[in-house]
Amino acid sequence: MKAPRRSIDGHAGDEADTMTDTPRNQNGWDPFPSSRRDKEETAVQLDTPQTRSPTYELAYADDDFLTREETRGIRLQLELMKPELALNEAGILSTVVLFGGARIPEPGTEAWAARNETQRRNLEANSKFYEEARRFATIASQHSADSHGGKEYVIVTGGGPGVMEAGNRGAADVDALSISLNITLPHEQAPNRFATPELCFNFHYFAVRKMHFLLRAKAMAIFPGGFGTMDELFEALTLIQTRRMQRIPVLLFGESFWRRVIDLEALAEEGTIAPEDLDLVTYVDTAEDGWAAIRKFYDF
Repeated sequence: MKAPRRSIDGHAGDEADTMTDTPRNQNGWDPFPSSRRDKEETAVQLDTPQTRSPTYELAYADDDFLTREETRGIRLQLELMKPELALNEAGILSTVVLFGGARIPEPGTEAWAARNETQRRNLEANSKFYEEARRFATIASQHSADSHGGKEYVIVTGGGPGVMEAGNRGAADVDALSISLNITLPHEQAPNRFATPELCFNFHYFAVRKMHFLLRAKAMAIFPGGFGTMDELFEALTLIQTRRMQRIPVLLFGESFWRRVIDLEALAEEGTIAPEDLDLVTYVDTAEDGWAAIRKFYDF
């Protein structure tokens, strides 16, 4: 099945236009040559021992220089800036963050990540969450298209397989935009085929990726998953609990799963969290229940 491919502006762009030298002054006047033009011109300059020296290469065009340990701060800034500029240009106003296990298969397919019979059985049983994630993403994306021109409540995932694929796929089912925030890993590096190509991003730094997950988040839909899912869940809960970010709906899909693997009531009983912290999460089992919780929270 070929994945839907939709551009941000709804039509195929002229590739040549993307390479034009936009002046810094938008009225058309800029007395200085652009960095792009200088890069292009130095690429065809006279070949001499001096011009071949790494020290002569323009700093911003020097990959070896930009990947030095001392330039880590610059790389962190670039990873924060590049997606932010693209999302601003695409007009994305808010998102619904959808997390869940990369190992959960689509119903009817092999549990490829299973290491034993017990895991195979459980992963195949949990494949129901693939369909729930897909339906939830469809509901959110259709609401976005109907009410906000497709720019609010945009689905954002980690871009991988499993539940993440289901989220991007649910948006694609109604020809909606969706965002993919990938991370360089030994496995799962390529974005799934359902994410909007122009809104696929790749990160080296987990910390910057986490920031982008939450910068526009109006809700989090958390499906059963492993360490990565837990990490993102508790990162958000900590920020909300400490009031470092506004409270948003944090939906835990699959109440029986979550109550079995995380005993939040025990933390409250031990006094390590406040009793009211239990209200920071909402347990739901279906896509409809999840969307109803978001509607209730924002009163629409």
